[in-house]
Amino acid sequence: MANDTTAAVLHADRLEVAKARHPLAEAAGMFFRNHAAVAGLVTLTIIVVASLVGPFLYTVDPYEMVWAPFSEPGAEGFLFGTDYLGRDLFAGVVNGGRVTLAVGLSAALLSVFIGVSIGALSGYYRGWVEEVLMRITEFFQVLPTLLFSMVLVALFGASLAMVTFAIGIVSWTAVARVTRSEFLRLREMEYVTSSRSSGARDLGLMLIVILPNALPPIVVQAALMVGSAILFEAGLSFLGLSDPNVVSWGQIIGSNRPYILDAGWTVAIPGFFIFITVLAISLVGDGLNDALNPKLRER
Repeated sequence: MANDTTAAVLHADRLEVAKARHPLAEAAGMFFRNHAAVAGLVTLTIIVVASLVGPFLYTVDPYEMVWAPFSEPGAEGFLFGTDYLGRDLFAGVVNGGRVTLAVGLSAALLSVFIGVSIGALSGYYRGWVEEVLMRITEFFQVLPTLLFSMVLVALFGASLAMVTFAIGIVSWTAVARVTRSEFLRLREMEYVTSSRSSGARDLGLMLIVILPNALPPIVVQAALMVGSAILFEAGLSFLGLSDPNVVSWGQIIGSNRPYILDAGWTVAIPGFFIFITVLAISLVGDGLNDALNPKLRER
């Protein structure tokens, strides 16, 4: 009898552990059942790996003039042809991928940090804190983001760090609103009230208790913001507001922009890689949104 009781208890414990793991496993299963999301993840993985490993395999200097300007793709062994200075366009695309992805990721992280900080404070404390922070959020929300980032880059220089900062500082409002709504919903939950009653400090409640439970929509928003930041960098580069000393896909487009009618491939090829990368990120973000949404998992 004692053995049967012990076995029943162990079985119940295993069921509890399985239930605790079930939402995450179910979310992963739902994500991988989404064929578009999986295709986006595979495409994005290939692009990231190629951007990281490619420069070590294809060692041509992207700034070196290797042939006559505007050689068409495939001419003289140059897969993507050459640009207006006779530089290997394939070398530029291979080396520019790392910079473009780094700018997108860094700008998105900056936006998420600012947005989560402001959204968490306004959603947790409410009152005058919420009023002040939401007015600041609305101010940044109504600003023309591209124009504001152009002004920042024009005033403080078109360095890579400044371009990243300018993109991040104008893109955080959506994250702030999502975070605020989650904190407003979660701060009244029983487990938060229980932690507060047990003497937990406000900072601990926000970082340890509430924030982990508010992460799913924030993660989705952050993933989508990487794609937006890549498009932002390309837009600034197209307007000539990029660091000329650093090769990125946007910088290649911007430097060859005056010759778009004569040698359209110099703009179309890096533009195609930007399009594919942003599309892949969007598909992954949509897949995460479906997988992490408990209402959709219940269907």
